[in-house]
Amino acid sequence: MSLLQSLKRRLAGSAPAPERRPLVPFKLEAIDAAFALPAVRSVADLGGVWAVDAGYTFYALERHGAERAVLVDDDITPPVRERARNFGQLELLEQDFGLERTPADVGPIGVVLLFDVLLHQVDPDWDTILRRYAPHAQAFAIANPMWDASPGTVRLLDLGEERYRSAVPPQDNLEGLYDRLDEVKPDRGKPWRDVHDVWQWGITDAELRARMADLGFTAAWAERRGRWRGLADFEDCAYVFHRA
Repeated sequence: MSLLQSLKRRLAGSAPAPERRPLVPFKLEAIDAAFALPAVRSVADLGGVWAVDAGYTFYALERHGAERAVLVDDDITPPVRERARNFGQLELLEQDFGLERTPADVGPIGVVLLFDVLLHQVDPDWDTILRRYAPHAQAFAIANPMWDASPGTVRLLDLGEERYRSAVPPQDNLEGLYDRLDEVKPDRGKPWRDVHDVWQWGITDAELRARMADLGFTAAWAERRGRWRGLADFEDCAYVFHRA
């Protein structure tokens, strides 16, 4: 990232992009399980740029020969654009995947990837995201820290500052967060309480499965891998749901 880009992000209230992280084997296994389904030959990766430069999109293209791929992110980085030139079947959509129009822009798709993004989605909420994409998808591959500290799904900010801080990982933008919840974040055009830059939801396994069942999807594959990065209230989980 250039100095100018970094300055613009700081003025807008966003932290600089993190160093690129290695791809998580758990998530690669979810992609493998999705492409093992007969109806899955294409992929839409929602919010897949952050920290991995769309590595999961490119894995689906290179490992599984996806016939069509759509990467949707509101910040597509230069390295992603450069690598994308090697794949004529890859479409880059630089826009918010939560916009009401975006599912139609993506169109019919085999599997929708939602990796570590559902818990951040407010206005529209995480379950609205699923409902909007469900008519277009044959399957969903979801990896998400799942809440198991209470029987039901919770809006984390409603827990109060002390409990919120004890539940979520440390982040620079937590400092003073509760003092600016109703302040509009300039680069998002939303108040801080509704932006995806902070942790928003504790989603339970039972509620995710129930929402998917309501949409006509059933679990084809699911794995649990213990505590998510050592957090006491979240379990590391991944799923593949397919149209029943």
